[in-house]
Amino acid sequence: MTLSDTIIPQIMTLAQWTHGAPWRLTLPHSQPRHALIWITRGQARATVGGLRRGVGAHNALAVPAGTLFSLDIGPGCYGQVCLIPPGGPALMPDEPEHLRIREVQAQGELTALLDGMMREAAQARPFADEAAQALAIQVTVWLRRALINQEPGPPPTAAQRLVVAYASLVEQGHASGQPMAAYARDLGVTPTHLGRSCKACCGLTAADLLTQRVLHAAREMLEDGDDAIRHVAAQLGFGSAAYFSRFIQAHTGASPSALRRKARMLKAG
Repeated sequence: MTLSDTIIPQIMTLAQWTHGAPWRLTLPHSQPRHALIWITRGQARATVGGLRRGVGAHNALAVPAGTLFSLDIGPGCYGQVCLIPPGGPALMPDEPEHLRIREVQAQGELTALLDGMMREAAQARPFADEAAQALAIQVTVWLRRALINQEPGPPPTAAQRLVVAYASLVEQGHASGQPMAAYARDLGVTPTHLGRSCKACCGLTAADLLTQRVLHAAREMLEDGDDAIRHVAAQLGFGSAAYFSRFIQAHTGASPSALRRKARMLKAG
């Protein structure tokens, strides 16, 4: 990620967002920027803050920066994502939002704004950064207007509140090496109860949610970075490089060095 990526809004298709590696979206992780996802065709499944939901055509999903989430794009699904740096003039919600846009005019307005951002990014004309900022502000104004008309959903259940709290702790502490039971203790529940609640809310056990978050971080560091494998293991709380290698092998079918080598070959073309 370049410096401009962190301060200038970006627009891309969902396929481009994966960078040719579906695990980048399907494994739980967080983004340093806010994401507004707009699905125009097909179906996807999103897990945001530990809560799974189906996302269909003409659905908008706002994911605040730093929120644990994953996105599984179904066959034939098409959509775009607008990535908006936090702290700028384009204001995004503080909490995740899922909107089902039924009015054709509202659908067309958002599609037109995002298509305009795509054209600016493709043509690279003078003042493209300013144009991207202006369009991102319009996108977030559209979002806030849509939220005014959104019917409130049912209040969260006790299980959902627990899983949201757990997902937040996992995002903050996944590199600590803490086992799932330690998170359960911090939340004042038993590991069994936490696991059952997670399974009901996101289709994963609490242990699996933590494991997948660690796996995403590991793959990102291995495939995008240059740190020695033993240093990656230490940064993620593994007691030894050997244990880390077994973890990667078990979950990907490849060694850490093989994953890194393959990623570099793909980037080299």
